[in-house]
Amino acid sequence: MALITLRQLLDHAAEHGYGVPAFNINNMEQGLAIVQAAAAVDAPVILQASRGARSYAGDIMLRHMVQALAEMYPAVPICLHQDHGNNEATCYSAIRHGFTSVMMDGSLEEDMKTPASYDYNVDITRRVTVAAHAVGASVEGELGILGSLETGEAAAEDGSGAEGKLSQDQLLTDPDQAVDFVMRTRCDALAIACGTSHGAYKFTRKPDGEILAMGTIAAIHDKLPDTHLVMHGSSSVPQHLQDLINASGGEMPQTWGVPVEEIEKGIAMGVRKVNIDTDCRMAMTGQFRRLAQEKPDEFDPRKFLIPAMKELETLCRDRFERFGTAGHAAAIKVVGMDEMAARYAAGALDPKITANKAA
Repeated sequence: MALITLRQLLDHAAEHGYGVPAFNINNMEQGLAIVQAAAAVDAPVILQASRGARSYAGDIMLRHMVQALAEMYPAVPICLHQDHGNNEATCYSAIRHGFTSVMMDGSLEEDMKTPASYDYNVDITRRVTVAAHAVGASVEGELGILGSLETGEAAAEDGSGAEGKLSQDQLLTDPDQAVDFVMRTRCDALAIACGTSHGAYKFTRKPDGEILAMGTIAAIHDKLPDTHLVMHGSSSVPQHLQDLINASGGEMPQTWGVPVEEIEKGIAMGVRKVNIDTDCRMAMTGQFRRLAQEKPDEFDPRKFLIPAMKELETLCRDRFERFGTAGHAAAIKVVGMDEMAARYAAGALDPKITANKAA
């Protein structure tokens, strides 16, 4: 099956009321485990690569790896997505290398550390959207800055993370501004800030309404019912994986992620894409550590990677099932990027606002 664009996939998810996990990948083993899980439960999937992953594996390797996965599992619609693009060049080079979707993160300046102005965000996201839509690729924008409502700080992951103290206004996306942003940029999906953050150390306690503002999602969806919302920093940091790592020589402090049941609530409120990276890292690392401790004489990397892949596959299957993604792959008829470009040009995919919602 040809790769699918983010817009087409999320349109289907919205029509049928499910969310799609977006798993970060860096290598073949991660890709295999994730897509095997998708095939097992008949789910579409988003594979996304950060700038760090593109530097680590190389664009040509990533492109051919994902194309190989699509050939091996033709029944699985796969979207290849650039995560946290920092400028136009990053996004355009991803599209040239076969990515069907890009995120232009204009919430931060090009250094991915300095909070950007609203006008900067609108301008650069709009420029990327115009260029991407001309060739049929999708665009995800971001409004608001990912960070902790407990500390007012952001964690860095793969080079993306604001520095310094952030205000509540920066950490929570404003619903009215979200309407203006979507209409001016024409982006296909909107990543919003609601208290989630990158990395494993998101919360010092199980999150509640004070530190995870799920009501922000509901308020934005109320004003933009036809816009696909995205939750970044949404790894749940499972306790059993923390325990596995620490029982095998690790030293992870106790931490809490975004509970899966909260993500399920978000999906009911219009979230269609859910970013997951830390959980995948923990699943594989936990098995690496376990095997190294149990069999200190082992040196065959395959003996480490096979159980690590199985742990990751189990994690991914759970997310496909919990998010409602399972059972939908076979119903999706992939539209090529040329056709998507024609639909954009004809205005068929322009953002819409329900009149009484925008008032």
